[in-house]
Amino acid sequence: MIKLFEEMAKGTAEARAYMAGERKGYKVTLPESIDVRDIRNRLHFSQGRFADAFGLSVDAVRHWESGRRNPEAAARALLLVIAHDPQLVMRALAQSQPSTSTAARASKRLGKNGRAKSASSATSAQD
Repeated sequence: MIKLFEEMAKGTAEARAYMAGERKGYKVTLPESIDVRDIRNRLHFSQGRFADAFGLSVDAVRHWESGRRNPEAAARALLLVIAHDPQLVMRALAQSQPSTSTAARASKRLGKNGRAKSASSATSAQD
């Protein structure tokens, strides 16, 4: 707990220096660990729904929650933003998804096996 407080104090001092113009940039200090289960439970999401909502793998969420793995720095940063404002993250990720019409057009170009149709089969499909 003391280490977390020291990290927060250091980060606050760096942010103040940046805001005062004393520093051109600053390095974000991320916590070494993050309670993924707590974040997920506060949202009342299952592991699968949490993973789907935020572009994570269910296996990663399970490993993080069980303590078998610790999220990498980029994942910890994302998880902190999710903890702070999950709706913002979900809106941002939803905007990055292709529109339904784009997805529908793309799926028409794919065969049942998930591969692009050949020119001859695409022509015969149009006839």
